[in-house]
Amino acid sequence: MANLRSSAKEVGELSTLEEVTIEKLVHGGQGLGSLPDGRRVFVWNALPQEVLKIRLLKAKKGFAEAIAEEVIKASPDRVEPVESASYLATSPWQMMNFAAENRYKKDILIETFEREKIKLPEFEFIHDDRELGYRSKMEFGLWGDDDGINLAHFVRGSHGKTKVKGSALAPKELNQAAAAVLAEINSYKMRAGDIKSLMARTDQAGHAVVALFVKREDFRRIKKPTNVQGLAVYYSNPKSPASVATKLLYVEGERTLHDTILETDFSYDVLSFFQVNLPVFEKAAQRIKSFVKGSKNIVDLYSGVGSIGIPVGAHVLVEIEEANAAMAIQNVGDKHIEVVHASTEKALDCITSKSCIIVDPPRAGLHAHVTQKIIDVKPPKVVYLSCNPSTQARDVKLLTDAGYKLTTFEGYNFFPRTPHIESLAVLELM
Repeated sequence: MANLRSSAKEVGELSTLEEVTIEKLVHGGQGLGSLPDGRRVFVWNALPQEVLKIRLLKAKKGFAEAIAEEVIKASPDRVEPVESASYLATSPWQMMNFAAENRYKKDILIETFEREKIKLPEFEFIHDDRELGYRSKMEFGLWGDDDGINLAHFVRGSHGKTKVKGSALAPKELNQAAAAVLAEINSYKMRAGDIKSLMARTDQAGHAVVALFVKREDFRRIKKPTNVQGLAVYYSNPKSPASVATKLLYVEGERTLHDTILETDFSYDVLSFFQVNLPVFEKAAQRIKSFVKGSKNIVDLYSGVGSIGIPVGAHVLVEIEEANAAMAIQNVGDKHIEVVHASTEKALDCITSKSCIIVDPPRAGLHAHVTQKIIDVKPPKVVYLSCNPSTQARDVKLLTDAGYKLTTFEGYNFFPRTPHIESLAVLELM
């Protein structure tokens, strides 16, 4: 009975609206406040100094998560979201002005590193003027109803979905390609339950490739729309909720896209690890190139298809994913660059005392073996681009404690209207 009483209490708690005042924004994108009982609460659709009526999404003993249902006192930074019905799913910072977004992201970087007792040097927070239409890769869920199959996003804080026509974050060519493939699917009267997701990607010239992740190996062949350069259909294990390619079923058209970074030509496909906001990424790549200039042995770890290492003059690329490594070899061409197909923690011999190391790891940050190898052999310079300032701060703390100095730091807004932050740290051996 104790468990039943606890469950009933939590259901009642989650159905109640509470009034809170927001203190600040935190890493992750929520506003932070306190409930009347003293528990800390992390709130979506919230800005500092706002007074809000919130609905609890998760209620734990020490904290809660919530979403603002009513704004009692609004921040002067609040604006009307472009996608009023769906923005919280993919771009929950649409409700603030762009200047405020960049200011808050810089503040979050400073606070994140302060938690590791690292005082950042004065730094720029770098972006361009595009708030929307910048994201060259999008994944959509699907929702079937009486109108057929629709593009959809999960509703934040629930297991439900909301129908969408596309995304304001994406260029029109991407949205048009996704809509065209969806129309083709609907012309065959397919079941929404047979398809996991639709992923679309465009290059800077507007060429579009679409991937479908389906739950049946006998999924029927569909026609490629004329405005889509390539259509790839992948069987994805239905036991996994993730859109992971288990088996390529077929390709219609050409799935390879092409772009240029720092005057270097790149090929990649819809699944490749390749940046989705190329103009801002190129600003970071230019800075990395200036930091490694003159180094005799530049090693790019977690290299993807080589989008950092090749244009900045790396001598070695290390990449774990087979398709990315193969594309990196293609992008290297006749340049004298070695591509090592291995996980970074299995390619530690590439880290030497004479190497200049570039790292752009996944959100988990540097593998512990990689950090320890750097500490042991002490390469003169480490250039660290990160998509997760929290794990970057952890790694920078370990390296500075081992004799490195943080000489340069920069923040980047690769993902406007979302809480995601990229940051670039340069560490030099003292």
